[in-house]
Amino acid sequence: MNEIKINTVEKELYYKGEVILKYTIEYPEITSSNYQGGKQKFNHYNKKKALALKEFAEGELYNSAKETYDYNKENNYPIMVYELIRKCNITYNYRNLLSLYCDEYTYSGGAHGNTIRKSQNWDLKLENLIPLEAFFKGNDYYQIDIVKQIIEEIEKQIEAGNNIYFPDYCKLVLQTFKLENYYLTKEGITIFFQQYDIAPYSSGILTFIVKNNNLDK
Repeated sequence: MNEIKINTVEKELYYKGEVILKYTIEYPEITSSNYQGGKQKFNHYNKKKALALKEFAEGELYNSAKETYDYNKENNYPIMVYELIRKCNITYNYRNLLSLYCDEYTYSGGAHGNTIRKSQNWDLKLENLIPLEAFFKGNDYYQIDIVKQIIEEIEKQIEAGNNIYFPDYCKLVLQTFKLENYYLTKEGITIFFQQYDIAPYSSGILTFIVKNNNLDK
């Protein structure tokens, strides 16, 4: 078991005496591990990601917030505060495997903000991120198998009266399924779809657990 802590960087940015942007950025850090090389690479990777997001918030997003502030002031519209929130969740931490996802929520006006989920799956012994195909060795058709399982699960949900999907969900699953959009849990490999991929915004980020026999529990 690797020991992990979640660090937080947060700040309020002002313009003409008013707060126009708030950000809270979480990023994970391994504090203790048997895999020192993997630990260093993991920590460097995640600190770099957090710094890049901080630079985006204080640069591009802040400039956009200033423009919106000036426009709203000139037109007597309410002042809105931009937000950027990144929350990280460790989903699997066993031996050399470490998996997590981070949800990045951005609000820059409109009825609601938008959340993007990004995952990481590490083999700390090999000191690198591992692709989904690593868990399906010997199966050249694993992508087809995954898509079939997802569509079958959606059909079961619809039959049970839980139809939260777009009518053309079969086509959309095929179009929006991305190999990098997965993370590990004790239950298995979780495939996720971003908001609007296969269902309306109100359905959130949808997840599906797929069968796999090559993952130690």
